[in-house]
Amino acid sequence: MALFTAEKQPVAAKRRLEGKTAFVTGAGSGIGKAAAMKLAGEGAKVCLVDLKENNAEKVERAIREANGEALVTDTDISDPKRVEEAVRAAADKFGGIDIVFANAGINGTLAPIEDLTAEQWDHTLTTNLYGTFYAVKYAIPYMKKNGGSIIVTSSINGSRVFSSFGSAAYATSKAGQIAFAKMAALELARYKIRVNVICPGAINTDIGENTHKTEAVKKIEIPVKYPEGSQPLEHQAGAPEQVADLVAFLASDDSSHITGTEIFIDGAESLL
Repeated sequence: MALFTAEKQPVAAKRRLEGKTAFVTGAGSGIGKAAAMKLAGEGAKVCLVDLKENNAEKVERAIREANGEALVTDTDISDPKRVEEAVRAAADKFGGIDIVFANAGINGTLAPIEDLTAEQWDHTLTTNLYGTFYAVKYAIPYMKKNGGSIIVTSSINGSRVFSSFGSAAYATSKAGQIAFAKMAALELARYKIRVNVICPGAINTDIGENTHKTEAVKKIEIPVKYPEGSQPLEHQAGAPEQVADLVAFLASDDSSHITGTEIFIDGAESLL
């Protein structure tokens, strides 16, 4: 699509991420899928990291049909060896890594702390927190020369909201991601690598498929009475594409002076 200057002369549409390579975890659905499509549309070559290979392959086909470049890796982000292999595969194919979107995560099991098993706790933290650490850790060597952008998907839970009863493991993993990102932002600033966190509220995704809410949660719930509606700005959950727009901004040089911060994208939900 042509854009026009004040003199009505057509100019080429700007592709902010032309020539960049993006490593996106959880890229087969939801926010990860929308972000991968958006980044590819901005000109980035995208490595689609997901356990559900068939879903990621559909995203890959969509990107290629739009004349983009993509690679799929079937990767369990809680497995450091597989994450390292995925990062290497992306760097080898596309000549480096410029953008990391550490997005994959689960809600896990929702239960009172006394009922939550060690295995359930570990599963949530190894997926959400450890998975973020692995994606960032193994990408750093490929990003140090030219700099780049790391974006982490956290949540309003564990940062502004603590009323999601039974979500102790999830909230802890999300709070940990924010602290980790701030530490990484300062450590990696010397390499011109920016690290930021997005904190979505309710977004229409399929994360509920990996949520296991136990009956025991009822014994710890405290009634919370909200004003009418829980998303004051739009009165509905956000769309993955709205989050993707934020990811593309943080991935681009348009956000070149932003690092070490969390950005809430929740339609004011967490302010209630």
